[in-house]
Amino acid sequence: MSVAGMSGDGAALGPIRPVERPVPLRQSVYEALVELIVAGALRPGQHLVESELARQLGVSRQPVREALHRLEAEGWIDLRPSQGAFVHVPTDREVDQLLDVRELLEGATARLAARAATPEAVARLRAACADGRIAVNSGDVAAAVAANNDFHAAVAEIGGNAVLAQLAEIVARRVRWHYRQVAPARGHESWAEHAELAAAIEAGDEDKAAALARQHTERTRTAYHGEVTAAAPR
Repeated sequence: MSVAGMSGDGAALGPIRPVERPVPLRQSVYEALVELIVAGALRPGQHLVESELARQLGVSRQPVREALHRLEAEGWIDLRPSQGAFVHVPTDREVDQLLDVRELLEGATARLAARAATPEAVARLRAACADGRIAVNSGDVAAAVAANNDFHAAVAEIGGNAVLAQLAEIVARRVRWHYRQVAPARGHESWAEHAELAAAIEAGDEDKAAALARQHTERTRTAYHGEVTAAAPR
């Protein structure tokens, strides 16, 4: 008789799941590489050499190779025959499609947040705004991007819909990748928009909060395309 089937007193226990094991090395390497791409340490178009990545991450080449294949499947890198791996260079169409989804999710999470916000939740939003302004004033792009992510994650969490918050988090990770390009240009304007959104959420104005969230994404879209155009070779 299976040990998993009976308890000491003979009562049925049902199936016992194996204990969780440590995170596979390939998963850790994958997460590390995604963060390097999102943070801009690995730039769009940059050639990724397996042996060099393995050396820098302190692992063998096998988990790096496995991680690169997953990154390609998810659109973070491109694997080119006889050339190797390169960080993906997003097209304008890809960014627009991503921001279309972001706009829908942000509008929905802002509406729910306005419906459910508590004073403590609003305080969290205002704290993120304060962090963002400090980062902008000091010219710290990485801190500004992190504060921006914290603000939007807080809005989604306040809304209370776990499925929607999870979807927003998935999209937000890729948006962070592109937002780095516009964070300096958006600067104080972006945080003024965040403060306005926080006020609408605090007032419980669902329609205004949803509209402001969508407008915020549209302004980020406009800024992104403006930065890409300005950086294009002439």
